[in-house]
Amino acid sequence: MTQPLFHGVIPPVPTIFDAHGKFDPIGMGRLLDHLIDSGVNGVLVLGSAGEFHHMDRAMREEIAAFAVKHVNGRVPVLFCVSMPGTQETIRYAQHAKEVGADAVLIVNPYYAPLSQDALYQHYKQIAASVDLPQMLYNYPAMTGQELEVELIQKLAFECPNIVGIKDSVVSVSHTRQIIVDVKYQRPDFMVFCGFDEHLLNTLALGGDGAIPACSNFAPHILCGLYQAFRKNDYATAMAFHRQIGKLASIYSIDTPFYGVIKEAIRQSGVDISTAVLPPSRPLSEAGQQKVAELLARIA
Repeated sequence: MTQPLFHGVIPPVPTIFDAHGKFDPIGMGRLLDHLIDSGVNGVLVLGSAGEFHHMDRAMREEIAAFAVKHVNGRVPVLFCVSMPGTQETIRYAQHAKEVGADAVLIVNPYYAPLSQDALYQHYKQIAASVDLPQMLYNYPAMTGQELEVELIQKLAFECPNIVGIKDSVVSVSHTRQIIVDVKYQRPDFMVFCGFDEHLLNTLALGGDGAIPACSNFAPHILCGLYQAFRKNDYATAMAFHRQIGKLASIYSIDTPFYGVIKEAIRQSGVDISTAVLPPSRPLSEAGQQKVAELLARIA
């Protein structure tokens, strides 16, 4: 069977900024190199952890162009191109294609709730407008609305360039239903979980991997689980799964979690700035100490 375009562990890479809120290509390049050298299977740039929603267009396009050039084909590159409006999302997707992205990730429009038909038309119009592999992104905690499995199934069967989904949901039953109702009938449709602790469940159910933020500072654990599972070494996979369970509380240290992940990366030995874009705030000293305590649990 042909290897899918994306598989395994794909970190949603934080965007690195300097103290003045400007994009820091040196720090970003350092982080990308570290992740690739650690064995990740691809990178997601400008996702939720990448703070895309706090940037203007010029910054997003600068980062997209930089990432493709810096990665230079070492692993596949996925960009989040989401906006609340269909036409603006199409423009970002077209730019992603122009700079050489391997695929784009599209979360459903946020702020105004939409009917499932409106969501269908949104995704179908983007798929028809941009000849590039596209992945759906279901994150109801952020958008306030879930992509129903029937909608995912309809898009997957009608739009060949809609090639997969990142499913960031608390209940793995939603991911399981996508695998059963969509992937079993279209095996090339890639199913990724968004939450770290669902990686083993997703793989066991027949999915393709995870796009988990903890893989930015603990790639050896997330990639270790994936590699062990592929080798049928389930005892090792379970041991890594328990380690991931110890990491899950990192998301409760601060809201949003962007600065927490950057601090964990820095404490893990990668020399990066932990600056975030407003309205996010720098992580407090108490938060930094909590990160240190959490990392000590997996040392």
